[in-house]
Amino acid sequence: MTLLETFDIAVVGGGPAGATAACEAAKKDLSVLLLDRAGRVKPCGGAIPPCLVRDFRIPEELLVARVNTARIVSPTQRKVDMPITDSYVGMVDREVFDEWLRERARSAGAQRRTGTFEAFSRDPNGIPVIRYKTPDGRKTEIRARAVIGADGALSPLARQTIPGAERIPFVFAYHEIVRSPPVANENFGPHRCDVFYQGNLSPDFYAWIFPHGETTSVGTGSACKGFSLKGAVSELRTAVGLDSSETIRREGAPIPLKPLKRWDNGRDVVLAGDAAGVVAPASGEGIYYAMLGGRLAAEAVIECLESGDPRRLGNARKYFMREHGRVFWVLGMMQYFWYTSDRRRERFVSMCRDPDVQRLTWAAYTNKELVKAKPGAHVRIFLRDMAHLLGLVPP
Repeated sequence: MTLLETFDIAVVGGGPAGATAACEAAKKDLSVLLLDRAGRVKPCGGAIPPCLVRDFRIPEELLVARVNTARIVSPTQRKVDMPITDSYVGMVDREVFDEWLRERARSAGAQRRTGTFEAFSRDPNGIPVIRYKTPDGRKTEIRARAVIGADGALSPLARQTIPGAERIPFVFAYHEIVRSPPVANENFGPHRCDVFYQGNLSPDFYAWIFPHGETTSVGTGSACKGFSLKGAVSELRTAVGLDSSETIRREGAPIPLKPLKRWDNGRDVVLAGDAAGVVAPASGEGIYYAMLGGRLAAEAVIECLESGDPRRLGNARKYFMREHGRVFWVLGMMQYFWYTSDRRRERFVSMCRDPDVQRLTWAAYTNKELVKAKPGAHVRIFLRDMAHLLGLVPP
Protein backbone atom coordinates (compact mmCIF):
# COMPACT_ATOMS: atom_id res chain seq x y z
CA MET A 1 0.00 0.00 0.00
CA THR A 2 1.29 3.48 -0.90
CA LEU A 3 2.26 5.55 2.14
CA LEU A 4 0.46 8.87 1.82
CA GLU A 5 2.00 12.17 2.82
CA THR A 6 0.42 13.17 6.13
CA PHE A 7 -0.26 16.59 7.65
CA ASP A 8 -1.66 17.66 10.98
CA ILE A 9 -4.18 19.92 9.22
CA ALA A 10 -5.31 20.25 5.62
CA VAL A 11 -7.02 23.52 4.69
CA VAL A 12 -9.13 23.30 1.54
CA GLY A 13 -9.54 26.74 -0.01
CA GLY A 14 -7.14 29.69 0.01
CA GLY A 15 -9.40 32.72 0.30
CA PRO A 16 -9.34 34.96 3.40
CA ALA A 17 -10.86 32.23 5.61
CA GLY A 18 -8.59 29.40 4.49
CA ALA A 19 -5.42 31.48 4.32
CA THR A 20 -6.07 32.86 7.81
CA ALA A 21 -6.78 29.39 9.21
CA ALA A 22 -3.60 28.00 7.64
CA CYS A 23 -1.53 30.87 9.01
CA GLU A 24 -2.90 30.55 12.54
CA ALA A 25 -2.33 26.78 12.61
CA ALA A 26 1.17 26.99 11.11
CA LYS A 27 2.21 29.49 13.77
CA LYS A 28 1.57 26.72 16.33
CA ASP A 29 4.25 24.56 14.67
CA LEU A 30 1.73 22.17 13.16
CA SER A 31 2.25 20.72 9.70
CA VAL A 32 -0.32 22.46 7.51
CA LEU A 33 -1.29 22.01 3.87
CA LEU A 34 -3.04 24.94 2.17
CA LEU A 35 -4.77 23.68 -0.97
CA ASP A 36 -6.11 26.31 -3.34
CA ARG A 37 -7.35 26.54 -6.90
CA ALA A 38 -5.30 28.76 -9.18
CA GLY A 39 -6.60 31.88 -10.86
CA ARG A 40 -9.84 32.23 -8.90
CA VAL A 41 -10.90 35.70 -7.73
CA LYS A 42 -14.25 36.05 -5.98
CA PRO A 43 -16.62 38.88 -7.01
CA CYS A 44 -16.42 41.24 -4.07
CA GLY A 45 -16.64 44.93 -3.39
CA GLY A 46 -13.43 44.59 -1.38
CA ALA A 47 -14.54 46.57 1.69
CA ILE A 48 -12.87 45.92 5.03
CA PRO A 49 -13.40 47.69 8.38
CA PRO A 50 -10.57 49.28 10.39
CA CYS A 51 -10.91 46.59 13.06
CA LEU A 52 -9.86 43.98 10.48
CA VAL A 53 -6.72 45.94 9.67
CA ARG A 54 -5.96 46.09 13.40
CA ASP A 55 -7.00 42.60 14.51
CA PHE A 56 -5.35 40.74 11.63
CA ARG A 57 -2.32 43.02 11.26
CA ILE A 58 -2.92 43.99 7.66
CA PRO A 59 -0.30 46.40 6.26
CA GLU A 60 -1.64 49.79 5.24
CA GLU A 61 -0.17 49.47 1.74
CA LEU A 62 -2.74 46.78 0.90
CA LEU A 63 -5.48 49.40 1.11
CA VAL A 64 -6.03 50.71 -2.43
CA ALA A 65 -8.55 53.31 -1.23
CA ARG A 66 -10.07 54.76 1.94
CA VAL A 67 -13.76 55.48 1.65
CA ASN A 68 -15.18 58.31 3.77
CA THR A 69 -18.77 58.35 2.49
CA ALA A 70 -21.44 55.93 1.35
CA ARG A 71 -24.06 57.19 -1.09
CA ILE A 72 -27.39 55.36 -0.97
CA VAL A 73 -29.53 55.67 -4.13
CA SER A 74 -33.27 54.97 -4.06
CA PRO A 75 -35.56 53.64 -6.82
CA THR A 76 -36.55 57.23 -7.66
CA GLN A 77 -32.87 58.27 -7.88
CA ARG A 78 -32.97 60.03 -4.52
CA LYS A 79 -29.43 60.16 -3.12
CA VAL A 80 -28.52 60.09 0.56
CA ASP A 81 -24.90 60.57 1.59
CA MET A 82 -23.77 58.87 4.80
CA PRO A 83 -20.43 60.41 5.87
CA ILE A 84 -18.11 58.33 8.02
CA THR A 85 -17.04 60.31 11.06
CA ASP A 86 -13.59 59.70 12.58
CA SER A 87 -13.07 56.45 10.66
CA TYR A 88 -13.06 54.95 7.17
CA VAL A 89 -13.89 51.90 5.10
CA GLY A 90 -10.78 50.29 3.65
CA MET A 91 -10.86 48.94 0.11
CA VAL A 92 -8.67 46.08 -1.11
CA ASP A 93 -8.06 44.40 -4.45
CA ARG A 94 -9.01 40.79 -3.74
CA GLU A 95 -6.54 39.43 -6.27
CA VAL A 96 -3.66 41.10 -4.42
CA PHE A 97 -5.12 40.83 -0.92
CA ASP A 98 -5.88 37.09 -1.05
CA GLU A 99 -2.46 36.28 -2.47
CA TRP A 100 -0.80 38.28 0.30
CA LEU A 101 -2.75 36.27 2.89
CA ARG A 102 -1.71 32.99 1.25
CA GLU A 103 1.91 34.06 1.21
CA ARG A 104 1.71 35.03 4.86
CA ALA A 105 0.48 31.52 5.63
CA ARG A 106 3.38 30.07 3.66
CA SER A 107 5.83 32.30 5.54
CA ALA A 108 4.35 31.02 8.81
CA GLY A 109 5.18 27.46 7.75
CA ALA A 110 2.17 26.20 5.77
CA GLN A 111 2.81 24.29 2.55
CA ARG A 112 1.02 25.77 -0.44
CA ARG A 113 -0.30 23.48 -3.13
CA THR A 114 -2.31 24.34 -6.22
CA GLY A 115 -5.12 21.93 -6.93
CA THR A 116 -8.87 21.36 -7.04
CA PHE A 117 -10.47 19.35 -4.24
CA GLU A 118 -12.28 16.25 -5.52
CA ALA A 119 -13.12 13.85 -2.71
CA PHE A 120 -12.99 13.17 1.00
CA SER A 121 -12.47 9.62 2.25
CA ARG A 122 -10.71 7.76 5.05
CA ASP A 123 -7.81 5.34 5.22
CA PRO A 124 -8.16 1.95 7.00
CA ASN A 125 -7.33 3.67 10.29
CA GLY A 126 -10.07 6.26 9.86
CA ILE A 127 -7.70 9.14 9.10
CA PRO A 128 -9.13 11.67 6.59
CA VAL A 129 -7.83 11.42 3.04
CA ILE A 130 -8.12 14.37 0.66
CA ARG A 131 -7.98 13.75 -3.08
CA TYR A 132 -7.30 16.67 -5.37
CA LYS A 133 -6.41 17.28 -9.00
CA THR A 134 -3.31 19.28 -9.90
CA PRO A 135 -3.31 21.82 -12.76
CA ASP A 136 -1.68 19.24 -15.05
CA GLY A 137 -4.49 16.75 -14.37
CA ARG A 138 -2.74 14.44 -11.90
CA LYS A 139 -4.82 12.88 -9.11
CA THR A 140 -3.09 13.28 -5.75
CA GLU A 141 -4.01 12.13 -2.25
CA ILE A 142 -2.80 13.27 1.16
CA ARG A 143 -3.80 12.41 4.71
CA ALA A 144 -4.57 14.88 7.49
CA ARG A 145 -5.47 14.47 11.13
CA ALA A 146 -8.04 17.25 10.71
CA VAL A 147 -9.50 19.22 7.81
CA ILE A 148 -10.70 22.81 7.56
CA GLY A 149 -13.14 23.45 4.71
CA ALA A 150 -12.93 26.98 3.29
CA ASP A 151 -13.83 26.22 -0.31
CA GLY A 152 -16.75 28.59 -0.88
CA ALA A 153 -20.52 28.82 -0.67
CA LEU A 154 -21.10 25.61 -2.61
CA SER A 155 -18.27 23.85 -0.77
CA PRO A 156 -17.81 20.32 -2.18
CA LEU A 157 -16.01 19.34 1.02
CA ALA A 158 -18.91 20.54 3.19
CA ARG A 159 -21.44 18.68 1.04
CA GLN A 160 -19.47 15.46 1.45
CA THR A 161 -18.93 15.76 5.20
CA ILE A 162 -21.46 18.06 6.94
CA PRO A 163 -25.17 17.14 7.11
CA GLY A 164 -27.37 19.94 5.77
CA ALA A 165 -24.58 21.81 4.00
CA GLU A 166 -26.40 21.55 0.68
CA ARG A 167 -29.32 23.61 2.04
CA ILE A 168 -27.43 26.86 2.53
CA PRO A 169 -29.32 29.87 1.02
CA PHE A 170 -27.35 32.20 -1.23
CA VAL A 171 -27.49 34.94 -3.81
CA PHE A 172 -25.45 35.04 -7.00
CA ALA A 173 -23.08 37.99 -7.21
CA TYR A 174 -21.48 39.36 -10.35
CA HIS A 175 -19.17 42.30 -10.84
CA GLU A 176 -16.94 43.88 -13.43
CA ILE A 177 -13.62 45.47 -12.54
CA VAL A 178 -13.26 48.58 -14.69
CA ARG A 179 -10.71 51.36 -15.05
CA SER A 180 -11.60 54.22 -12.70
CA PRO A 181 -12.41 57.62 -14.21
CA PRO A 182 -9.40 59.95 -14.12
CA VAL A 183 -11.32 62.61 -12.15
CA ALA A 184 -14.26 62.61 -9.78
CA ASN A 185 -17.69 63.59 -11.06
CA GLU A 186 -21.29 63.61 -9.89
CA ASN A 187 -21.66 59.86 -10.54
CA PHE A 188 -18.27 58.70 -9.26
CA GLY A 189 -16.14 59.55 -6.26
CA PRO A 190 -12.77 57.90 -5.56
CA HIS A 191 -13.51 57.97 -1.80
CA ARG A 192 -17.22 57.16 -1.94
CA CYS A 193 -19.08 53.84 -2.14
CA ASP A 194 -22.36 54.02 -4.07
CA VAL A 195 -25.09 51.51 -3.19
CA PHE A 196 -28.21 51.24 -5.37
CA TYR A 197 -31.46 49.94 -3.90
CA GLN A 198 -33.38 49.66 -7.17
CA GLY A 199 -35.45 46.72 -8.33
CA ASN A 200 -34.25 46.97 -11.92
CA LEU A 201 -30.66 46.52 -10.73
CA SER A 202 -31.48 43.85 -8.15
CA PRO A 203 -34.99 42.65 -7.22
CA ASP A 204 -33.92 41.36 -3.80
CA PHE A 205 -30.43 42.68 -2.96
CA TYR A 206 -28.52 45.74 -4.16
CA ALA A 207 -26.05 46.96 -6.78
CA TRP A 208 -22.83 48.77 -6.05
CA ILE A 209 -19.97 50.93 -7.28
CA PHE A 210 -16.91 50.55 -5.05
CA PRO A 211 -13.69 52.45 -5.87
CA HIS A 212 -10.38 50.59 -5.71
CA GLY A 213 -7.97 53.34 -6.59
CA GLU A 214 -7.00 52.82 -10.22
CA THR A 215 -9.89 50.37 -10.69
CA THR A 216 -13.52 50.18 -9.61
CA SER A 217 -15.89 47.29 -8.84
CA VAL A 218 -19.33 47.60 -10.44
CA GLY A 219 -21.62 44.76 -9.43
CA THR A 220 -24.92 43.39 -8.24
CA GLY A 221 -26.44 40.28 -6.68
CA SER A 222 -29.73 38.41 -6.68
CA ALA A 223 -31.29 35.11 -5.72
CA CYS A 224 -34.03 35.46 -8.37
CA LYS A 225 -33.72 32.85 -11.07
CA GLY A 226 -33.69 34.32 -14.55
CA PHE A 227 -32.62 37.79 -13.46
CA SER A 228 -29.78 39.01 -15.68
CA LEU A 229 -26.89 40.09 -13.46
CA LYS A 230 -24.75 40.99 -16.46
CA GLY A 231 -27.60 43.00 -17.93
CA ALA A 232 -28.07 44.89 -14.65
CA VAL A 233 -24.37 45.73 -14.41
CA SER A 234 -24.39 46.92 -18.02
CA GLU A 235 -27.41 49.10 -17.23
CA LEU A 236 -25.72 50.53 -14.16
CA ARG A 237 -22.47 51.28 -16.01
CA THR A 238 -24.43 53.11 -18.70
CA ALA A 239 -26.44 55.10 -16.16
CA VAL A 240 -23.36 56.42 -14.34
CA GLY A 241 -21.12 56.89 -17.36
CA LEU A 242 -18.82 53.91 -16.82
CA ASP A 243 -19.91 52.10 -19.97
CA SER A 244 -16.89 53.41 -21.90
CA SER A 245 -14.39 52.55 -19.15
CA GLU A 246 -12.00 49.69 -19.87
CA THR A 247 -13.21 46.35 -18.48
CA ILE A 248 -10.33 44.56 -16.80
CA ARG A 249 -12.06 41.38 -15.64
CA ARG A 250 -15.48 39.87 -14.94
CA GLU A 251 -16.30 37.53 -12.05
CA GLY A 252 -19.32 35.76 -10.61
CA ALA A 253 -20.00 33.42 -7.69
CA PRO A 254 -22.67 32.41 -5.16
CA ILE A 255 -22.67 34.31 -1.86
CA PRO A 256 -24.24 32.63 1.21
CA LEU A 257 -26.78 34.58 3.24
CA LYS A 258 -27.17 32.54 6.41
CA PRO A 259 -24.74 30.64 8.66
CA LEU A 260 -25.13 26.87 8.58
CA LYS A 261 -26.62 25.32 11.70
CA ARG A 262 -23.61 23.05 11.95
CA TRP A 263 -19.99 23.71 10.94
CA ASP A 264 -18.33 20.44 11.92
CA ASN A 265 -18.82 16.71 11.48
CA GLY A 266 -18.23 15.93 15.15
CA ARG A 267 -15.01 14.14 14.31
CA ASP A 268 -12.30 15.89 12.25
CA VAL A 269 -13.78 18.45 9.81
CA VAL A 270 -14.80 22.06 10.47
CA LEU A 271 -15.89 24.80 8.07
CA ALA A 272 -14.96 28.47 7.77
CA GLY A 273 -15.85 31.48 5.63
CA ASP A 274 -18.42 31.15 2.84
CA ALA A 275 -18.45 27.37 3.33
CA ALA A 276 -19.91 28.00 6.81
CA GLY A 277 -22.26 30.68 5.47
CA VAL A 278 -20.75 33.62 7.34
CA VAL A 279 -21.56 36.48 4.98
CA ALA A 280 -23.63 39.22 6.58
CA PRO A 281 -27.25 39.42 5.34
CA ALA A 282 -28.40 42.75 3.89
CA SER A 283 -24.85 44.06 3.40
CA GLY A 284 -23.17 41.01 1.85
CA GLU A 285 -20.02 41.81 3.81
CA GLY A 286 -17.82 38.76 4.17
CA ILE A 287 -14.08 39.41 4.38
CA TYR A 288 -13.96 40.23 8.09
CA TYR A 289 -16.28 37.39 9.02
CA ALA A 290 -14.36 34.97 6.81
CA MET A 291 -11.06 35.80 8.46
CA LEU A 292 -12.55 35.61 11.95
CA GLY A 293 -14.14 32.28 11.05
CA GLY A 294 -10.80 31.02 9.76
CA ARG A 295 -9.08 31.99 12.98
CA LEU A 296 -11.79 30.35 15.11
CA ALA A 297 -11.69 27.19 12.97
CA ALA A 298 -7.94 26.92 13.43
CA GLU A 299 -8.25 27.42 17.17
CA ALA A 300 -10.99 24.78 17.39
CA VAL A 301 -8.95 22.26 15.42
CA ILE A 302 -5.86 22.90 17.53
CA GLU A 303 -7.89 22.35 20.71
CA CYS A 304 -9.34 19.17 19.22
CA LEU A 305 -5.93 17.75 18.28
CA GLU A 306 -4.35 18.66 21.61
CA SER A 307 -7.19 17.31 23.74
CA GLY A 308 -8.34 14.43 21.57
CA ASP A 309 -11.89 15.70 22.10
CA PRO A 310 -13.73 16.24 18.77
CA ARG A 311 -16.43 18.22 20.57
CA ARG A 312 -13.98 21.15 20.60
CA LEU A 313 -14.64 21.58 16.87
CA GLY A 314 -18.05 22.98 17.75
CA ASN A 315 -16.37 25.92 19.48
CA ALA A 316 -15.78 27.64 16.13
CA ARG A 317 -19.48 28.18 15.51
CA LYS A 318 -20.33 28.68 19.18
CA TYR A 319 -17.83 31.51 19.65
CA PHE A 320 -18.69 33.13 16.30
CA MET A 321 -22.44 33.16 16.91
CA ARG A 322 -22.01 34.35 20.48
CA GLU A 323 -20.23 37.45 19.19
CA HIS A 324 -22.04 38.05 15.90
CA GLY A 325 -25.21 35.97 15.79
CA ARG A 326 -27.37 38.87 16.95
CA VAL A 327 -25.94 41.14 14.25
CA PHE A 328 -26.69 38.53 11.60
CA TRP A 329 -30.26 38.19 12.88
CA VAL A 330 -30.82 41.96 12.80
CA LEU A 331 -29.39 42.26 9.29
CA GLY A 332 -31.44 39.30 8.11
CA MET A 333 -34.63 40.88 9.39
CA MET A 334 -33.67 44.18 7.77
CA GLN A 335 -33.19 42.49 4.42
CA TYR A 336 -36.47 40.61 4.79
CA PHE A 337 -38.44 43.80 5.52
CA TRP A 338 -36.79 46.37 3.28
CA TYR A 339 -35.52 44.61 0.14
CA THR A 340 -38.81 43.15 -1.10
CA SER A 341 -40.20 46.05 -3.16
CA ASP A 342 -39.20 49.43 -4.53
CA ARG A 343 -41.79 51.04 -2.26
CA ARG A 344 -40.03 49.67 0.79
CA ARG A 345 -36.60 50.41 -0.66
CA GLU A 346 -37.64 54.04 -1.05
CA ARG A 347 -38.55 54.20 2.61
CA PHE A 348 -35.36 52.42 3.60
CA VAL A 349 -33.26 55.05 1.82
CA SER A 350 -35.27 57.75 3.59
CA MET A 351 -34.36 56.18 6.92
CA CYS A 352 -30.68 56.42 5.99
CA ARG A 353 -30.95 60.23 6.22
CA ASP A 354 -31.43 59.93 9.98
CA PRO A 355 -28.30 61.04 11.93
CA ASP A 356 -28.86 58.32 14.55
CA VAL A 357 -29.03 55.65 11.84
CA GLN A 358 -25.83 56.94 10.26
CA ARG A 359 -23.86 57.15 13.51
CA LEU A 360 -24.91 53.73 14.75
CA THR A 361 -24.43 52.12 11.33
CA TRP A 362 -20.82 53.25 11.05
CA ALA A 363 -20.03 52.58 14.70
CA ALA A 364 -21.34 49.03 14.35
CA TYR A 365 -19.50 48.49 11.05
CA THR A 366 -16.10 49.81 12.08
CA ASN A 367 -16.13 48.04 15.47
CA LYS A 368 -18.06 44.91 14.37
CA GLU A 369 -20.46 44.94 17.28
CA LEU A 370 -23.89 46.31 18.05
CA VAL A 371 -23.62 49.72 19.68
CA LYS A 372 -24.89 49.60 23.27
CA ALA A 373 -23.78 53.01 24.51
CA LYS A 374 -26.81 54.95 23.25
CA PRO A 375 -30.03 53.12 24.10
CA GLY A 376 -32.09 56.23 23.37
CA ALA A 377 -30.85 56.26 19.77
CA HIS A 378 -31.84 52.62 19.37
CA VAL A 379 -35.36 53.38 20.61
CA ARG A 380 -35.72 56.33 18.24
CA ILE A 381 -34.53 54.23 15.31
CA PHE A 382 -36.93 51.43 16.19
CA LEU A 383 -39.90 53.82 16.34
CA ARG A 384 -38.96 55.48 13.04
CA ASP A 385 -38.38 52.08 11.48
CA MET A 386 -41.88 50.96 12.44
CA ALA A 387 -43.39 54.24 11.24
CA HIS A 388 -41.77 53.80 7.83
CA LEU A 389 -42.72 50.13 7.65
CA LEU A 390 -46.35 50.90 8.43
CA GLY A 391 -46.43 53.85 6.03
CA LEU A 392 -47.22 56.36 8.79
CA VAL A 393 -44.65 58.87 7.48
CA PRO A 394 -43.94 59.99 3.90
CA PRO A 395 -40.93 58.37 2.17
